[in-house]
Amino acid sequence: GRRYASDQQVPDMLYGAVLRPPVPGASLRAVDTSPAAEMPGVTVVRDREFVAVTAPDLATARRAVAAIRADWDGPPAHPGPMAEYLRSHPAESQGWLRPADHGSGDVRAALAGAAVTVEAEYTTAYLAHVPLETRAAVAAWADGRLTVWTGNSVPFPVRARLAGTLGISEQDVRVIVPPTGGGFGGKHGDEAIEAARLARAVGRPVKVHWSRAEEFQFGYVRPMAVIDIRAAVDTNGEIAAWDLLNINAGPQGTALPYQAASWRLRYQPAASPLAQGPYRALAATANTFARESCIDELAYASGRDPVQFRLDRLTDQRLAAVLRAAAERFGWQADASRSGRGQGAAVGLEKDGRVATCAEVAVDTDGTVRVRRIVTSYECGAVVSPATVLSQIEGGTVMALGGALFEQVTLTGGHLGSRSLAGYRVPRFSDIPAIDVVLVDRPDIPSAGAGETPLIAVAPALANAIFAATGRRLRALPLVPAGQLAWGERNEPMTRST
Repeated sequence: GRRYASDQQVPDMLYGAVLRPPVPGASLRAVDTSPAAEMPGVTVVRDREFVAVTAPDLATARRAVAAIRADWDGPPAHPGPMAEYLRSHPAESQGWLRPADHGSGDVRAALAGAAVTVEAEYTTAYLAHVPLETRAAVAAWADGRLTVWTGNSVPFPVRARLAGTLGISEQDVRVIVPPTGGGFGGKHGDEAIEAARLARAVGRPVKVHWSRAEEFQFGYVRPMAVIDIRAAVDTNGEIAAWDLLNINAGPQGTALPYQAASWRLRYQPAASPLAQGPYRALAATANTFARESCIDELAYASGRDPVQFRLDRLTDQRLAAVLRAAAERFGWQADASRSGRGQGAAVGLEKDGRVATCAEVAVDTDGTVRVRRIVTSYECGAVVSPATVLSQIEGGTVMALGGALFEQVTLTGGHLGSRSLAGYRVPRFSDIPAIDVVLVDRPDIPSAGAGETPLIAVAPALANAIFAATGRRLRALPLVPAGQLAWGERNEPMTRST
């Protein structure tokens, strides 16, 4: 069978465990490692603030590191709502991303003279990657050269990180990537560096395998998004103005695929209090949620069917084709009633893939939201392996349901709220609706991927369906973290007619 990184064994191997702070970002003030050093077979390794142990087995290593007595200086608190914190802490960059600002036409004048205006804040929560296989790595040194087995999606950057951290040439580092039990953008080599440092210190191969609590507490998260949109339609129902500002999450998926007389697209990095990094589909999920929710608001404010409103204004005909395909398979009905059942639609364009999702929800009298069915149409150029594309869309849809409905990483008093799957709800079998996929094959167009783009239209389709069912607009993801509707200021009407 397949051997994942967590299964990897090499001769003479020890197990390592690292001393973690009680709160991410805390600094070590004092430490007493003697309780661990006195345990049979345990070796303590300390390099400045890096304190860890090795042992003959994982259970002993974890008991030993738990026995270490340490005092920590906590990081500064981050008071107030997280959206306000991100707004008030702009940054010059976020990784390789820099602020962006581009557009066309006079948005301010168009907003001032519009017939209907929507001004709203949309937010998406921090998310954990929650891989089935927590991070694991085995490191072995021989003649000054390092070999590391670790499951990750970026072996060459991991190789560079290892070389830089350990002060050796990249030519002396070999990274082997076994099959990986999930990553979704979250496995970038921290465990590999820990294993390598321990292996060099004790002169034997060392395996580091993070616990589920470590995965939740010390893996980085998907960036939270705070997105402001000001949009307007004129007396003819055409989009007169579109102004989108993404704070923190990223610019991916901000492009407007609809005809607009004037538009402006901006991205402002922020100094996030949580370590954040790549997550499946990057910021395209957040930006598509905000855009497609706002487009829905414009359609309803203009008295038009949301699907037809989109079709009449899409400038990308490939995107229009997938929307027609999804609506036809779904059996879209204009002017559906709000009797506790609702239908919603959304489209997305990212990484040269085109997606349209239609969703039906039922909202019980107690506010419980049940997703009844989802239809997604997808076009990624020439479809080489239909079964592979189909499985990618189905799996991506299930993953997207979590972030859309209930997944979120919370921060209370500097502590991350989740330490186990008992406190972080991912989709369960009972949450999964009927999922129908329509593949739009374009053999005349080069193939694009299907691993990320199919996720991005799920959340806005569900939010739009909830609005159709209840008349209430939800502008914050997750939509129903407790499984039932809960209203706040972000869900109040924000449409203005003149």
